[in-house]
Amino acid sequence: MPDSLSQMLAPHLPFLRRYARALTGGQRSGDAYVRACLQAIINEPSAIQRDVHPKVALYRLFHAIWSGTQFGETGEIDGISRQEATAQQRLSEMTPESRQALLLSTMEGFSDADTAAVMGVEESVIQPLIAEALSEIQRQTHTRVLIIEDEPMISMDLAGIVQELGHEVAAIARTRSEAVAAAGAELPGLVLADIQLADGSSGIDAVKDILAGFSVPVIFITAFPQRLLTGERPEPTFLLTKPFDPRTVKAAISQALFFNSTASMAA
Repeated sequence: MPDSLSQMLAPHLPFLRRYARALTGGQRSGDAYVRACLQAIINEPSAIQRDVHPKVALYRLFHAIWSGTQFGETGEIDGISRQEATAQQRLSEMTPESRQALLLSTMEGFSDADTAAVMGVEESVIQPLIAEALSEIQRQTHTRVLIIEDEPMISMDLAGIVQELGHEVAAIARTRSEAVAAAGAELPGLVLADIQLADGSSGIDAVKDILAGFSVPVIFITAFPQRLLTGERPEPTFLLTKPFDPRTVKAAISQALFFNSTASMAA
């Protein structure tokens, strides 16, 4: 890959990896598709369009590769586990375009026009696809959610989003010790976790402690996602950026519950 092309795409790769994990349901599967995308660029640099924004061009190529990949008889491709392949198949059966539109719009911040360009569809269909995705979210299985967040206003916002989706707030914890105690007492079906907590403790450590006791889907929230998107394992599968769009939280909750994805940070 030419140096100029590498420099142009490098700032967007951590976010492509985040998106790929959310789309496929796991770090291993998401990274496999990102590697395939990068290999395609190395083999043929002209695969990246030069007449559009580099991020749009990168995501468009990723989508072309993701959409065109087929699973073999073994249920594995490029290191993707059978479990992740099954999750991918389930996702493909649940109106994948609507989920793609929602994630591209809310998680990645693309405009309707850029989302349409990435997906290769007309701009006029993007908002209906997003509405369809939000409707799917509301049909997801209800659960009890543990919120680990030390900022009262943010925890209130998250609680409102959780309740709007029809879920129940099991507890709100401000520190690592509170979170571990609440998880043991409430046995939540989902955890929303900040990374920096009130007493200087870590939400990452809190989640590790919780996952040592039982398996539960986890969504991390941070103002500095780059600190966790380093390419080094372990990483969280679901990672939201502060300040967040409520639709992004809804989409992440839907995806996490759909895949029943525990955080890779426990590894």
